[in-house]
Amino acid sequence: MQRTEFGNQPPSDQVLGRPPPPLELPYTKAETTISLPAPGDITIPAVDLRDAIEHRESVRNYAPEPLTLAEAAFLLWCTQGVKRVVDGTFTIRTVPSAGARHAFETYLLVNRVEGLAPGLYRYLAVEHRLAEESRDPGIARQVAAGCLNQPHITESAVTFLWTAVPDRMTWRYGERGYRYLHLDAGHVCQNLYLAASGTGCGVCAIAAFDDAAMNRLLGIDGERQFLIYLATVGKKP
Repeated sequence: MQRTEFGNQPPSDQVLGRPPPPLELPYTKAETTISLPAPGDITIPAVDLRDAIEHRESVRNYAPEPLTLAEAAFLLWCTQGVKRVVDGTFTIRTVPSAGARHAFETYLLVNRVEGLAPGLYRYLAVEHRLAEESRDPGIARQVAAGCLNQPHITESAVTFLWTAVPDRMTWRYGERGYRYLHLDAGHVCQNLYLAASGTGCGVCAIAAFDDAAMNRLLGIDGERQFLIYLATVGKKP
């Protein structure tokens, strides 16, 4: 914390006039991406905000009922949805982020979503689409093992996995940006808790995981991209 106090870092890349990193990691695999229902076309029952806040709690037991594709799309949009791209250099989204840097990528472990095969996907937030990452039938068990064998991962309808791409944040804030990554993760997960109440779902945030094992499982290097937070989601019993 002391090393990242204000004024203790050299000038950031932004101050030095270097171009910002891309808004989103490219998708290079051969499989086609999957269209999601447009946010404006999704109908979700209205929930009073005070009720959602007062009844917010972590839920680890889920009904076997699947999520609809529209419900999954709604939760993805509520947690990282892009409302507009500004000058190709930053995005305005449904969640706050320091300097509008939005340094996260969202992976979605799908166990039960109508119209989606079980597997691991990545949310392409700028395009509002899903990209297939893995159809390994054992992927849910591997994610659970990497999260110290927490059973609600295999029992959930979906699990959100958020990775951080620190260059997007440190470009503007230097190493102090690592603080902001963790603050931003809290903003994102709280949006998930509140948005899920409208879909009849419960959520449980997860911060206990084997960093190296999970980064290997996701195929990321743990430095330029690393797992920062997870959350299981499923219909309430």
